[in-house]
Amino acid sequence: MKHGKNYLDSVKAYDKQNLYDPEEAVKLCLETAKAKFDETIELSVKLGVDPRHADQQVRGAVVLPHGTGKTVRVLVVAKGEKAKEAEDAGADFVGAEEMIEKIQKENWFDFDIIVATPDMMGLVGRLGKVLGPKGLMPNPKSGTVTMEVAKAISDIKAGKVEYRLDKTAIIHVPIGKKSFEQAKLDDNLKAIMEAIVKAKPSAAKGTYLKSVVIASTMGPGIKINPVRFS
Repeated sequence: MKHGKNYLDSVKAYDKQNLYDPEEAVKLCLETAKAKFDETIELSVKLGVDPRHADQQVRGAVVLPHGTGKTVRVLVVAKGEKAKEAEDAGADFVGAEEMIEKIQKENWFDFDIIVATPDMMGLVGRLGKVLGPKGLMPNPKSGTVTMEVAKAISDIKAGKVEYRLDKTAIIHVPIGKKSFEQAKLDDNLKAIMEAIVKAKPSAAKGTYLKSVVIASTMGPGIKINPVRFS
């Protein structure tokens, strides 16, 4: 893979093999984020679990203290009073059958998160094959299948992020933007790592936090010492 001059200059600014303390890693990440746009700062955590086993899944959600810096578009699938509640709470899109049909027939995905009331999951379930691969299927564990629609929307708009294992036992989650003050990124990093550590499955054996890496969209990965979160 060929890298640009900014990336290559950034790589020279730190020791690729060193394990940094969290605050130092965030500082380096900001210093090596040299793209002209407001890069996303993303955390990648390799866990010592086997994602093939149901009892070793790691999934949940946490409201970042300072949000993600991204405007999140929320679709709420609900009817009646709950639909009205969603509209009043600031949902970007609200509906029931017509929304499911719009996704099915028009391949419409102008939203980032779906919140659904439990009675609507039969409808939403029909879209499993298209929502699942995109990570958009509502789930009770992440608080997106709920009767507390207004709270769910409020949390999401405030900076709630979902974390979940991929097939390689890695969690990828945004913790903010390059334009954030370092202290805010430090707080967000601490919040998400505390949630991941707390979510450790009882079936997990051996080292839980295998590696922790932080990087900007176009920048190199900075390794963080996992022991700092244990």
